[in-house]
Amino acid sequence: MIEGACHCGKVRWSVPGDPEWLTSCTCSYCARSGALWAAYPVREVTLDYPLGAVVRYEQGGRSLAFISCGTCGCTTHYESNDPNPDARMKVNMRMAVSYDFTHLALRVFDGADSWRYLDE
Repeated sequence: MIEGACHCGKVRWSVPGDPEWLTSCTCSYCARSGALWAAYPVREVTLDYPLGAVVRYEQGGRSLAFISCGTCGCTTHYESNDPNPDARMKVNMRMAVSYDFTHLALRVFDGADSWRYLDE
């Protein structure tokens, strides 16, 4: 089990184990936030935060929502706006608590231009 939390601890997430890889995205939001994303099926992610504790930010095509703590501002995860039960959610592994993720592969996703992984 890997657990993560924003800086103030109000917004928490947990996932069952290592992801296949981490993604560094070059889109304008991710480049500014410095997030390292790990993808999981929605059913495998546990979220814990009080009602009203988060801010949802949808950009561009509104296909996803970045979720940040309304108190400390840390971006903890993002959610697909697709109601598909097989949708995936990404958590920001930079919010992982006491977890060394340096053994995981890092892939760069060109979210600024081509919308593909640059190692393909």
